Amino acid sequence: MPTYLLIVTAIIIVCIIFNKISSKLGIPVLLAFILLGMFFGSDGIFKIQFDNFVFAEQICSIALIFIIFYGGFGTKWSEAKPVAAMSILLSTLGVILTAGITGLFCYFILKIEFLESMLIGSVISSTDAASVFSILRSKRLNLKYNTASLLELESGSNDPCSYMLTAIMLSLMGHSAHGGSFAYMIFAQLIYGIVFGVIVAIVALWVLKQFPFESKGFDTIFVFAIALLGYAAPAALGGNGYLSVYIVGIILGNRPIKNKQSLVHFFDGVTGLTQMLIFFLLGLLAFPSQMPQVVKLSIPIFLFLTFIARPMSVFLIFSPFKCKFNQQMLVSFSGLRGAASIVFAVMVTVSPAYTNHDVFHIVFCIVLFSILFQGSLLPLAAKKLDMIDENANVLKTFNDYTEEVPVQFIQFTMKDNHPWKGKKIRDILLPPETLLVFLQRGRERITPNGDTLLYSGDILVLSAKAPNIMDSLSLTELCLYSGNKWIGKSVSSIHLDTDKLIIMIQRNGMIVIPSGETILKENDLLVINQSEQ
Repeated sequence: MPTYLLIVTAIIIVCIIFNKISSKLGIPVLLAFILLGMFFGSDGIFKIQFDNFVFAEQICSIALIFIIFYGGFGTKWSEAKPVAAMSILLSTLGVILTAGITGLFCYFILKIEFLESMLIGSVISSTDAASVFSILRSKRLNLKYNTASLLELESGSNDPCSYMLTAIMLSLMGHSAHGGSFAYMIFAQLIYGIVFGVIVAIVALWVLKQFPFESKGFDTIFVFAIALLGYAAPAALGGNGYLSVYIVGIILGNRPIKNKQSLVHFFDGVTGLTQMLIFFLLGLLAFPSQMPQVVKLSIPIFLFLTFIARPMSVFLIFSPFKCKFNQQMLVSFSGLRGAASIVFAVMVTVSPAYTNHDVFHIVFCIVLFSILFQGSLLPLAAKKLDMIDENANVLKTFNDYTEEVPVQFIQFTMKDNHPWKGKKIRDILLPPETLLVFLQRGRERITPNGDTLLYSGDILVLSAKAPNIMDSLSLTELCLYSGNKWIGKSVSSIHLDTDKLIIMIQRNGMIVIPSGETILKENDLLVINQSEQ
């Protein structure tokens, strides 16, 4: 057991190091994870024997739940709404067209059996949200015509359609779908997926609002469980769990939720870990020695998919919207294949449906080519197509975006002798660049305006820009134990160096912001600031 834990720890640390290196070299980090898995695998240096496709399919399917959930959770609907129609058409009809066109190419040109051709097209028909998000963020691709939001919504929402097509094709090849059962399968995939997604999200929002969690962090655990429920509930009835969990994510991500920032940080870490897990595990499954046997099929499929099938789908869907030619070209080139395609290929491997070709390694090679070629050249393509908008900020299209100049908050309680007591907010003089944003009066919470009167006992919260000169400040702590000469004296009467200031006192679990008249007491913990010269 300790040996396995050491290996897992080493792999995670190496993945993190590769993340830093790949960013500097301009190589998509997900490619680094795959190559690392191959390096550790049966044909690699460490020769870890792993060919359990059933176990890998279960683990990767669970990991994909959180990637798809966070894809919805991180998409800002207000930014995506203007291009939602195009995105949704591209993630549904576009996926079907891409799968069909690619399948016909495999059948007529590469002479692969018809159903197997359509299966290959279905497996590689979706684009990879993790890859697209990673490149948009890391390269800060500020794109024109709201294209970043379009790509985020499309790549985050098209995996469910690809999954449905793959499931249908496997059923047809396994002769388990016919007549009424086939019609019900399509109905269940769509309707159950949508209905359960909406219901689970609404119930989750109601619980988060009506039953605040006493212990910090339990709301994060609850949302974690909701993501699992969003997938499992419809999947148990034959519905599309990935469609459901994406809907849950996009609804929760675009509603005001308490402690949302902590949720973002948590799921950012979870999806980062699951991406490492999926790509490393899939790299571990791959046998480089078998690659030469499938390259003669993988390369033509990749080239056709990238330069014919995807562009045809994009142009057919976007033309009625009168989109710019350069936008359509960039969206066509942005169709990166990734984790979902390989996970669906693993599904093919473990299914009872018989295939004449090694679908897993074919798809694996296609994904490698896509991440390496399209992922590396996407920033250059955006520049060459004149799609960079210097006045935009791609990070604003994500729900986890925070301003580069953060805001800090100041809280204080109105005393009887305070000069603001009894005045309207419009009549008081606030410090420069501050705003009174919140007021609590007893149990009543008030959003203040200019006519709001201030009373003794009111708790006020002011906002201001966080300082950008904190590096020149140094904080130290000093506890006043029994016998200290400062005990019983006021702050103004004690001797401090001119560059030092007592900024806070912790007293019996309470925080005291001192003034000159504040009397220091035994066991007070003083926080002293010293400005560095």
